[in-house]
Amino acid sequence: MIQVFKYIDQLDCFIVDNEFKKIADTLGLTEWNEVVWIGRYFILDNDFGEHWFDNWDLREKLEEQAKQLGIDSHNLLIIDPERFKNDKDGPCHSDFERKKFWTDVLKSLKLDYETIFNEARKENKKRETDDEGYIVDLEIQIGALKKTFS
Repeated sequence: MIQVFKYIDQLDCFIVDNEFKKIADTLGLTEWNEVVWIGRYFILDNDFGEHWFDNWDLREKLEEQAKQLGIDSHNLLIIDPERFKNDKDGPCHSDFERKKFWTDVLKSLKLDYETIFNEARKENKKRETDDEGYIVDLEIQIGALKKTFS
């Protein structure tokens, strides 16, 4: 299992864990960030989920504090409770409750390596026909990663 996010207490937000980031980059899972594909699962398994951390205005507010901590504000992943409701049959919780819940979830989120490898295989298969971003030696990359975790 691998931790996906690192919580930055001083900023009340997350960055992608460095080890997870390296794996996502190696396996071709990075889009505009390394966790876009995970957001699709969280947001009802649809493409809207890739936008779960589209909150540039919130990042700008933390830019100076992040800089003091040596963190590029573009890497901040801030939970915006508004993104975790759809108003169709609710909301059932306040903004505070949603933010607290999702903060707890992301602090504890770990994924099995096979889950990550299977996602990489699926995405690579989609790229096979147009060759953009296709990783010819994906299975070798996966094998090498498996050796480092043993």
